[in-house]
Amino acid sequence: MRALLPLLLIAAVVALAVVVADQAGQVAIFWQDWRIETSLPVLITAVLLVAAIVTLIFVTLRSVFRAPDAIIRSRRDRRRRAGYRALTQGMVAVAAGDGDEARRQARKADVLLAEPPLTLLLSAQAAQLNGDEGAAHRYFAAMLERPETEFLGLRGLITQALRQGDDATALRLAQRAHALRPQTPWVASSLLALQTRGGQWREAEATLAEMGRAKLLSGPRRYRHQAAILLERSRRAEADGEAAAALSLAAKAQDLAPDLPAAAERHALLLQRAGQDRKAAKAIETAWRRAPHPTLAEIYATLVPGEAPLVRLKRVERLAAANPDHPESHLAVARAALAAQLWGEARRHLALASTSDARVCRLQAELAEAEHHDAAAAKSWLGKAADAPAEPLYVCDVCGGETRYWDPLCPHCREFDRLEWRTPTRAAVKLVAAPAHSHPLAAAAALPPNAAAAPR
Repeated sequence: MRALLPLLLIAAVVALAVVVADQAGQVAIFWQDWRIETSLPVLITAVLLVAAIVTLIFVTLRSVFRAPDAIIRSRRDRRRRAGYRALTQGMVAVAAGDGDEARRQARKADVLLAEPPLTLLLSAQAAQLNGDEGAAHRYFAAMLERPETEFLGLRGLITQALRQGDDATALRLAQRAHALRPQTPWVASSLLALQTRGGQWREAEATLAEMGRAKLLSGPRRYRHQAAILLERSRRAEADGEAAAALSLAAKAQDLAPDLPAAAERHALLLQRAGQDRKAAKAIETAWRRAPHPTLAEIYATLVPGEAPLVRLKRVERLAAANPDHPESHLAVARAALAAQLWGEARRHLALASTSDARVCRLQAELAEAEHHDAAAAKSWLGKAADAPAEPLYVCDVCGGETRYWDPLCPHCREFDRLEWRTPTRAAVKLVAAPAHSHPLAAAAALPPNAAAAPR
Protein backbone atom coordinates (compact mmCIF):
# COMPACT_ATOMS: atom_id res chain seq x y z
CA MET A 1 0.00 0.00 0.00
CA ARG A 2 2.85 2.40 0.74
CA ALA A 3 4.34 1.84 -2.75
CA LEU A 4 0.99 2.00 -4.49
CA LEU A 5 -0.13 5.29 -2.95
CA PRO A 6 2.55 7.49 -4.64
CA LEU A 7 1.85 5.83 -7.96
CA LEU A 8 -1.85 6.59 -7.63
CA LEU A 9 -1.04 10.21 -6.72
CA ILE A 10 1.22 10.61 -9.78
CA ALA A 11 -1.45 9.08 -12.01
CA ALA A 12 -4.03 11.50 -10.66
CA VAL A 13 -1.77 14.52 -11.33
CA VAL A 14 -1.03 13.33 -14.86
CA ALA A 15 -4.73 12.78 -15.55
CA LEU A 16 -5.52 16.24 -14.24
CA ALA A 17 -2.78 17.76 -16.46
CA VAL A 18 -4.13 15.96 -19.51
CA VAL A 19 -7.64 17.17 -18.82
CA VAL A 20 -6.44 20.75 -18.38
CA ALA A 21 -4.31 20.59 -21.55
CA ASP A 22 -7.27 19.40 -23.55
CA GLN A 23 -9.33 22.41 -22.62
CA ALA A 24 -9.73 24.80 -25.63
CA GLY A 25 -10.21 28.54 -25.41
CA GLN A 26 -8.49 31.89 -25.04
CA VAL A 27 -8.43 34.21 -22.04
CA ALA A 28 -7.82 38.00 -22.19
CA ILE A 29 -7.16 40.14 -19.12
CA PHE A 30 -7.37 43.95 -19.29
CA TRP A 31 -5.95 45.91 -16.32
CA GLN A 32 -5.27 49.66 -16.70
CA ASP A 33 -2.83 49.84 -19.65
CA TRP A 34 -2.06 46.18 -19.52
CA ARG A 35 -3.50 43.49 -21.75
CA ILE A 36 -2.72 39.82 -21.21
CA GLU A 37 -3.87 37.14 -23.60
CA THR A 38 -3.24 33.43 -23.01
CA SER A 39 -4.83 30.06 -23.35
CA LEU A 40 -7.06 28.51 -20.69
CA PRO A 41 -4.62 25.67 -19.76
CA VAL A 42 -1.82 28.18 -19.17
CA LEU A 43 -4.06 30.30 -16.95
CA ILE A 44 -5.11 27.30 -14.81
CA THR A 45 -1.48 26.21 -14.44
CA ALA A 46 -0.43 29.76 -13.42
CA VAL A 47 -3.22 29.97 -10.83
CA LEU A 48 -2.25 26.64 -9.30
CA LEU A 49 1.40 27.64 -9.19
CA VAL A 50 0.64 30.96 -7.47
CA ALA A 51 -1.58 29.15 -4.94
CA ALA A 52 1.21 26.69 -4.16
CA ILE A 53 3.74 29.52 -3.68
CA VAL A 54 1.36 31.41 -1.34
CA THR A 55 0.68 28.23 0.69
CA LEU A 56 4.39 27.53 1.02
CA ILE A 57 5.06 31.08 2.23
CA PHE A 58 2.22 30.81 4.80
CA VAL A 59 3.41 27.50 6.16
CA THR A 60 6.97 28.78 6.41
CA LEU A 61 5.96 31.92 8.29
CA ARG A 62 3.73 29.93 10.67
CA SER A 63 6.56 27.53 11.45
CA VAL A 64 8.90 30.41 12.15
CA PHE A 65 6.46 32.06 14.54
CA ARG A 66 5.65 28.75 16.31
CA ALA A 67 9.24 27.61 16.63
CA PRO A 68 9.84 28.98 20.20
CA ASP A 69 6.71 27.25 21.57
CA ALA A 70 7.62 24.03 19.80
CA ILE A 71 11.14 24.10 21.26
CA ILE A 72 9.79 24.71 24.77
CA ARG A 73 7.19 21.96 24.37
CA SER A 74 9.78 19.51 23.09
CA ARG A 75 12.11 20.27 25.97
CA ARG A 76 9.25 19.83 28.47
CA ASP A 77 8.33 16.47 26.93
CA ARG A 78 11.93 15.31 27.17
CA ARG A 79 12.08 16.32 30.84
CA ARG A 80 8.79 14.55 31.54
CA ARG A 81 10.00 11.37 29.88
CA ALA A 82 13.24 11.53 31.85
CA GLY A 83 11.29 12.19 35.05
CA TYR A 84 9.02 9.21 34.53
CA ARG A 85 12.06 7.10 33.76
CA ALA A 86 13.64 8.19 37.04
CA LEU A 87 10.36 7.51 38.87
CA THR A 88 10.23 3.99 37.42
CA GLN A 89 13.86 3.30 38.28
CA GLY A 90 13.21 4.57 41.81
CA MET A 91 10.31 2.14 42.23
CA VAL A 92 12.53 -0.67 41.00
CA ALA A 93 15.18 0.37 43.54
CA VAL A 94 12.54 0.28 46.31
CA ALA A 95 11.51 -3.22 45.26
CA ALA A 96 15.19 -4.25 45.29
CA GLY A 97 15.76 -2.71 48.73
CA ASP A 98 18.33 -0.20 47.47
CA GLY A 99 17.54 2.84 49.61
CA ASP A 100 20.34 5.07 48.32
CA GLU A 101 19.44 4.51 44.66
CA ALA A 102 15.76 5.03 45.43
CA ARG A 103 16.50 8.34 47.15
CA ARG A 104 18.70 9.51 44.26
CA GLN A 105 16.05 8.67 41.68
CA ALA A 106 13.36 10.30 43.82
CA ARG A 107 15.29 13.57 43.89
CA LYS A 108 15.90 13.36 40.15
CA ALA A 109 12.22 12.70 39.45
CA ASP A 110 11.19 15.56 41.73
CA VAL A 111 13.43 18.00 39.82
CA LEU A 112 12.40 16.80 36.37
CA LEU A 113 8.67 16.41 36.95
CA ALA A 114 8.04 19.21 39.43
CA GLU A 115 4.90 17.30 40.47
CA PRO A 116 5.14 16.45 44.19
CA PRO A 117 2.16 14.04 44.23
CA LEU A 118 4.11 11.68 41.95
CA THR A 119 7.33 11.72 43.95
CA LEU A 120 6.23 12.03 47.58
CA LEU A 121 5.44 8.33 47.94
CA LEU A 122 8.76 7.32 46.35
CA SER A 123 10.63 9.72 48.61
CA ALA A 124 8.85 8.35 51.70
CA GLN A 125 9.63 4.75 50.76
CA ALA A 126 13.26 5.62 50.06
CA ALA A 127 13.50 7.28 53.49
CA GLN A 128 12.06 4.17 55.14
CA LEU A 129 14.57 1.96 53.36
CA ASN A 130 17.35 4.16 54.73
CA GLY A 131 15.91 3.97 58.23
CA ASP A 132 14.98 7.65 58.32
CA GLU A 133 11.50 7.36 59.83
CA GLY A 134 11.40 11.09 60.59
CA ALA A 135 11.83 12.01 56.92
CA ALA A 136 9.31 9.35 55.91
CA HIS A 137 6.82 10.82 58.39
CA ARG A 138 7.30 14.29 56.90
CA TYR A 139 6.70 13.00 53.38
CA PHE A 140 3.58 11.09 54.46
CA ALA A 141 2.31 14.16 56.32
CA ALA A 142 2.88 16.29 53.21
CA MET A 143 0.78 13.82 51.24
CA LEU A 144 -2.18 14.58 53.52
CA GLU A 145 -2.34 18.12 52.16
CA ARG A 146 -3.27 16.94 48.63
CA PRO A 147 -6.59 15.20 47.95
CA GLU A 148 -5.05 12.89 45.36
CA THR A 149 -2.41 11.56 47.80
CA GLU A 150 -4.20 11.92 51.16
CA PHE A 151 -5.23 8.27 51.32
CA LEU A 152 -1.71 7.04 50.55
CA GLY A 153 -0.31 9.35 53.20
CA LEU A 154 -2.77 8.02 55.76
CA ARG A 155 -1.77 4.45 55.03
CA GLY A 156 1.90 5.26 55.50
CA LEU A 157 1.27 7.10 58.77
CA ILE A 158 -0.95 4.29 60.08
CA THR A 159 1.77 1.75 59.32
CA GLN A 160 4.34 3.91 61.14
CA ALA A 161 2.08 4.37 64.17
CA LEU A 162 1.43 0.62 64.42
CA ARG A 163 5.13 -0.13 64.12
CA GLN A 164 5.82 2.29 66.96
CA GLY A 165 3.01 0.89 69.12
CA ASP A 166 1.06 4.16 69.06
CA ASP A 167 -2.44 2.67 68.83
CA ALA A 168 -4.18 5.96 69.70
CA THR A 169 -2.64 7.78 66.73
CA ALA A 170 -3.21 4.79 64.46
CA LEU A 171 -6.88 4.69 65.48
CA ARG A 172 -7.35 8.40 64.77
CA LEU A 173 -5.73 8.06 61.34
CA ALA A 174 -7.71 4.90 60.58
CA GLN A 175 -10.94 6.74 61.34
CA ARG A 176 -9.92 9.47 58.87
CA ALA A 177 -9.04 6.89 56.22
CA HIS A 178 -12.34 5.13 56.83
CA ALA A 179 -14.19 8.40 56.25
CA LEU A 180 -12.44 8.73 52.87
CA ARG A 181 -12.88 5.13 51.68
CA PRO A 182 -15.11 3.12 54.00
CA GLN A 183 -15.30 0.10 51.70
CA THR A 184 -11.55 -0.46 51.42
CA PRO A 185 -10.90 -3.85 53.10
CA TRP A 186 -7.63 -3.01 54.86
CA VAL A 187 -9.08 0.24 56.23
CA ALA A 188 -12.12 -1.47 57.73
CA SER A 189 -10.13 -4.37 59.17
CA SER A 190 -7.50 -2.04 60.64
CA LEU A 191 -10.17 0.15 62.21
CA LEU A 192 -11.89 -2.92 63.72
CA ALA A 193 -8.62 -4.24 65.14
CA LEU A 194 -7.67 -0.86 66.65
CA GLN A 195 -11.12 -0.33 68.16
CA THR A 196 -11.04 -3.73 69.86
CA ARG A 197 -7.48 -3.15 71.05
CA GLY A 198 -8.59 0.17 72.51
CA GLY A 199 -11.61 -1.33 74.28
CA GLN A 200 -14.14 0.45 72.05
CA TRP A 201 -16.39 -2.58 71.78
CA ARG A 202 -19.61 -0.82 70.76
CA GLU A 203 -17.77 1.10 68.05
CA ALA A 204 -16.15 -2.15 66.92
CA GLU A 205 -19.57 -3.78 66.66
CA ALA A 206 -20.79 -0.91 64.47
CA THR A 207 -17.72 -1.21 62.24
CA LEU A 208 -18.27 -4.97 61.97
CA ALA A 209 -21.90 -4.43 60.93
CA GLU A 210 -20.77 -1.97 58.27
CA MET A 211 -18.23 -4.49 56.99
CA GLY A 212 -21.00 -7.06 56.73
CA ARG A 213 -23.23 -4.72 54.74
CA ALA A 214 -20.34 -3.95 52.39
CA LYS A 215 -19.61 -7.70 52.04
CA LEU A 216 -16.03 -7.23 53.22
CA LEU A 217 -16.28 -10.16 55.63
CA SER A 218 -17.71 -13.63 55.11
CA GLY A 219 -20.70 -14.79 57.13
CA PRO A 220 -19.05 -17.32 59.50
CA ARG A 221 -16.06 -15.10 60.23
CA ARG A 222 -18.29 -12.10 60.77
CA TYR A 223 -20.50 -14.01 63.24
CA ARG A 224 -17.43 -15.28 65.08
CA HIS A 225 -16.09 -11.70 65.40
CA GLN A 226 -19.47 -10.47 66.58
CA ALA A 227 -19.66 -13.23 69.18
CA ALA A 228 -16.20 -12.28 70.49
CA ILE A 229 -17.31 -8.65 70.82
CA LEU A 230 -20.52 -9.67 72.58
CA LEU A 231 -18.57 -11.81 75.07
CA GLU A 232 -16.39 -8.86 76.00
CA ARG A 233 -19.46 -6.64 76.31
CA SER A 234 -20.99 -9.31 78.54
CA ARG A 235 -17.95 -9.15 80.81
CA ARG A 236 -18.19 -5.36 80.97
CA ALA A 237 -21.91 -5.54 81.75
CA GLU A 238 -21.31 -8.04 84.55
CA ALA A 239 -18.57 -5.84 86.00
CA ASP A 240 -21.02 -2.91 85.97
CA GLY A 241 -23.61 -4.97 87.87
CA GLU A 242 -25.90 -5.51 84.88
CA ALA A 243 -26.43 -9.25 85.29
CA ALA A 244 -29.43 -9.51 82.97
CA ALA A 245 -27.66 -7.67 80.14
CA ALA A 246 -24.54 -9.81 80.63
CA LEU A 247 -26.61 -13.01 80.35
CA SER A 248 -28.46 -11.77 77.27
CA LEU A 249 -25.23 -10.84 75.49
CA ALA A 250 -23.65 -14.21 76.32
CA ALA A 251 -26.69 -16.08 75.00
CA LYS A 252 -26.57 -14.12 71.76
CA ALA A 253 -22.83 -14.85 71.43
CA GLN A 254 -23.44 -18.60 71.74
CA ASP A 255 -26.20 -18.43 69.13
CA LEU A 256 -23.91 -16.60 66.70
CA ALA A 257 -20.88 -18.87 67.24
CA PRO A 258 -22.01 -22.31 68.41
CA ASP A 259 -18.54 -23.71 67.69
CA LEU A 260 -16.81 -21.21 70.02
CA PRO A 261 -16.44 -22.99 73.39
CA ALA A 262 -15.80 -19.72 75.23
CA ALA A 263 -19.29 -18.48 74.32
CA ALA A 264 -20.95 -21.58 75.76
CA GLU A 265 -18.70 -21.44 78.84
CA ARG A 266 -19.70 -17.88 79.66
CA HIS A 267 -23.36 -18.46 78.92
CA ALA A 268 -23.45 -21.56 81.14
CA LEU A 269 -21.59 -19.86 84.00
CA LEU A 270 -23.95 -16.89 83.98
CA LEU A 271 -26.95 -19.21 83.93
CA GLN A 272 -25.45 -21.16 86.84
CA ARG A 273 -24.93 -17.96 88.84
CA ALA A 274 -28.53 -17.02 88.14
CA GLY A 275 -29.66 -20.36 89.58
CA GLN A 276 -30.79 -21.71 86.20
CA ASP A 277 -28.85 -24.98 86.32
CA ARG A 278 -31.06 -26.81 83.82
CA LYS A 279 -30.61 -24.10 81.21
CA ALA A 280 -26.87 -24.08 81.90
CA ALA A 281 -26.72 -27.83 81.30
CA LYS A 282 -28.68 -27.44 78.07
CA ALA A 283 -26.32 -24.69 76.86
CA ILE A 284 -23.30 -26.95 77.45
CA GLU A 285 -24.97 -29.96 75.81
CA THR A 286 -25.78 -27.84 72.75
CA ALA A 287 -22.18 -26.67 72.46
CA TRP A 288 -20.81 -30.17 73.03
CA ARG A 289 -22.39 -31.39 69.80
CA ARG A 290 -20.30 -28.90 67.81
CA ALA A 291 -17.14 -28.25 69.84
CA PRO A 292 -16.39 -30.40 72.91
CA HIS A 293 -14.02 -28.70 75.29
CA PRO A 294 -12.54 -29.76 78.66
CA THR A 295 -13.68 -26.57 80.40
CA LEU A 296 -17.25 -27.25 79.34
CA ALA A 297 -16.98 -30.69 80.94
CA GLU A 298 -15.60 -29.12 84.15
CA ILE A 299 -18.49 -26.66 84.37
CA TYR A 300 -21.00 -29.38 83.58
CA ALA A 301 -19.64 -31.57 86.35
CA THR A 302 -20.05 -28.78 88.95
CA LEU A 303 -23.64 -27.83 88.08
CA VAL A 304 -25.07 -29.89 90.98
CA PRO A 305 -23.15 -29.31 94.24
CA GLY A 306 -22.89 -32.24 96.61
CA GLU A 307 -23.91 -34.70 93.93
CA ALA A 308 -23.06 -38.38 94.44
CA PRO A 309 -20.19 -39.54 92.17
CA LEU A 310 -22.30 -42.22 90.48
CA VAL A 311 -25.10 -39.75 89.73
CA ARG A 312 -22.55 -37.28 88.35
CA LEU A 313 -21.12 -40.04 86.15
CA LYS A 314 -24.56 -40.66 84.66
CA ARG A 315 -24.94 -36.95 83.89
CA VAL A 316 -21.49 -36.79 82.27
CA GLU A 317 -22.34 -39.87 80.20
CA ARG A 318 -25.43 -38.04 78.97
CA LEU A 319 -23.22 -35.11 77.94
CA ALA A 320 -20.76 -37.41 76.18
CA ALA A 321 -23.61 -39.01 74.26
CA ALA A 322 -24.05 -35.71 72.40
CA ASN A 323 -20.69 -36.38 70.69
CA PRO A 324 -19.78 -39.96 71.63
CA ASP A 325 -16.70 -40.47 69.44
CA HIS A 326 -14.83 -37.32 70.39
CA PRO A 327 -11.71 -37.74 72.59
CA GLU A 328 -12.97 -35.08 75.00
CA SER A 329 -16.13 -37.13 75.60
CA HIS A 330 -14.08 -40.17 76.62
CA LEU A 331 -11.80 -38.09 78.81
CA ALA A 332 -14.76 -36.48 80.58
CA VAL A 333 -16.36 -39.88 81.29
CA ALA A 334 -12.97 -41.27 82.43
CA ARG A 335 -12.61 -38.47 85.01
CA ALA A 336 -16.13 -39.02 86.30
CA ALA A 337 -15.58 -42.78 86.44
CA LEU A 338 -12.37 -42.27 88.44
CA ALA A 339 -14.28 -40.12 90.93
CA ALA A 340 -16.93 -42.86 91.16
CA GLN A 341 -14.18 -45.52 91.65
CA LEU A 342 -15.29 -47.45 88.54
CA TRP A 343 -11.77 -48.38 87.54
CA GLY A 344 -12.66 -50.58 84.59
CA GLU A 345 -14.93 -47.95 83.08
CA ALA A 346 -12.24 -45.31 83.50
CA ARG A 347 -9.63 -47.56 81.87
CA ARG A 348 -11.96 -48.37 78.96
CA HIS A 349 -12.64 -44.73 78.14
CA LEU A 350 -8.97 -43.82 78.44
CA ALA A 351 -8.23 -46.48 75.85
CA LEU A 352 -10.98 -45.13 73.60
CA ALA A 353 -9.78 -41.53 73.87
CA SER A 354 -7.55 -42.02 70.77
CA THR A 355 -5.12 -39.41 72.02
CA SER A 356 -1.77 -39.74 73.76
CA ASP A 357 -1.31 -36.27 75.19
CA ALA A 358 -0.23 -35.56 78.76
CA ARG A 359 -3.78 -35.55 80.12
CA VAL A 360 -4.23 -39.25 79.38
CA CYS A 361 -0.95 -40.08 81.09
CA ARG A 362 -1.91 -38.08 84.19
CA LEU A 363 -5.28 -39.82 84.38
CA GLN A 364 -3.56 -43.18 84.00
CA ALA A 365 -1.31 -42.23 86.92
CA GLU A 366 -4.35 -41.33 89.03
CA LEU A 367 -5.95 -44.64 88.08
CA ALA A 368 -2.87 -46.66 89.06
CA GLU A 369 -2.61 -44.84 92.38
CA ALA A 370 -6.32 -45.03 93.21
CA GLU A 371 -6.97 -48.62 92.10
CA HIS A 372 -3.83 -50.46 93.19
CA HIS A 373 -1.96 -47.84 95.26
CA ASP A 374 0.87 -48.49 92.83
CA ALA A 375 3.16 -45.51 93.35
CA ALA A 376 5.76 -46.88 90.95
CA ALA A 377 3.25 -47.22 88.11
CA ALA A 378 1.87 -43.76 88.85
CA LYS A 379 5.38 -42.31 88.77
CA SER A 380 6.03 -44.07 85.46
CA TRP A 381 2.88 -42.59 83.93
CA LEU A 382 3.82 -39.12 85.17
CA GLY A 383 7.21 -39.54 83.53
CA LYS A 384 5.46 -40.41 80.29
CA ALA A 385 3.30 -37.30 80.72
CA ALA A 386 6.42 -35.14 80.74
CA ASP A 387 7.47 -36.55 77.36
CA ALA A 388 3.99 -36.86 75.85
CA PRO A 389 2.66 -34.58 73.12
CA ALA A 390 1.35 -31.27 74.36
CA GLU A 391 -2.29 -31.06 75.28
CA PRO A 392 -4.58 -28.73 73.32
CA LEU A 393 -4.36 -25.02 74.05
CA TYR A 394 -5.57 -21.77 72.56
CA VAL A 395 -2.99 -20.88 69.89
CA CYS A 396 -2.84 -17.57 68.04
CA ASP A 397 -2.78 -18.16 64.30
CA VAL A 398 -0.87 -14.88 63.81
CA CYS A 399 2.04 -15.01 66.24
CA GLY A 400 1.78 -18.60 67.48
CA GLY A 401 1.38 -17.49 71.11
CA GLU A 402 -0.31 -19.95 73.45
CA THR A 403 -2.65 -19.52 76.38
CA ARG A 404 -4.89 -21.82 78.37
CA TYR A 405 -7.92 -19.54 78.45
CA TRP A 406 -9.66 -17.80 75.58
CA ASP A 407 -9.69 -14.02 75.29
CA PRO A 408 -10.87 -11.73 72.45
CA LEU A 409 -7.31 -10.38 72.11
CA CYS A 410 -4.21 -12.52 71.85
CA PRO A 411 -2.17 -11.91 75.04
CA HIS A 412 1.04 -11.90 72.96
CA CYS A 413 0.36 -9.79 69.86
CA ARG A 414 -3.02 -8.24 70.80
CA GLU A 415 -4.62 -9.37 67.54
CA PHE A 416 -8.40 -9.64 67.67
CA ASP A 417 -10.16 -13.03 67.65
CA ARG A 418 -7.22 -15.10 66.41
CA LEU A 419 -7.07 -17.73 69.18
CA GLU A 420 -7.95 -21.27 68.08
CA TRP A 421 -8.22 -24.37 70.27
CA ARG A 422 -5.75 -26.92 68.90
CA THR A 423 -2.69 -28.96 69.76
CA PRO A 424 0.51 -26.86 69.67
CA THR A 425 3.24 -27.89 67.28
CA ARG A 426 5.81 -28.34 70.06
CA ALA A 427 5.72 -30.28 73.30
CA ALA A 428 7.06 -27.59 75.61
CA VAL A 429 4.79 -24.58 75.66
CA LYS A 430 5.10 -21.23 77.32
CA LEU A 431 1.75 -20.16 78.67
CA VAL A 432 0.58 -16.66 79.34
CA ALA A 433 -1.13 -16.12 82.67
CA ALA A 434 -4.86 -15.77 82.23
CA PRO A 435 -6.24 -12.27 82.82
CA ALA A 436 -8.36 -11.86 85.90
CA HIS A 437 -11.55 -11.54 83.86
CA SER A 438 -10.84 -14.34 81.42
CA HIS A 439 -12.39 -17.30 83.20
CA PRO A 440 -13.65 -18.13 86.70
CA LEU A 441 -11.94 -21.51 86.58
CA ALA A 442 -8.62 -19.75 86.06
CA ALA A 443 -9.17 -17.73 89.21
CA ALA A 444 -10.19 -20.87 91.09
CA ALA A 445 -7.01 -22.61 89.97
CA ALA A 446 -4.96 -19.80 91.50
CA LEU A 447 -6.49 -20.29 94.98
CA PRO A 448 -4.46 -22.09 97.63
CA PRO A 449 -5.50 -25.69 98.26
CA ASN A 450 -7.23 -24.90 101.54
CA ALA A 451 -9.17 -21.89 100.22
CA ALA A 452 -12.92 -22.06 100.53
CA ALA A 453 -14.92 -22.48 97.33
CA ALA A 454 -16.60 -19.36 96.04
CA PRO A 455 -20.41 -19.32 96.36
CA ARG A 456 -22.44 -19.87 93.22
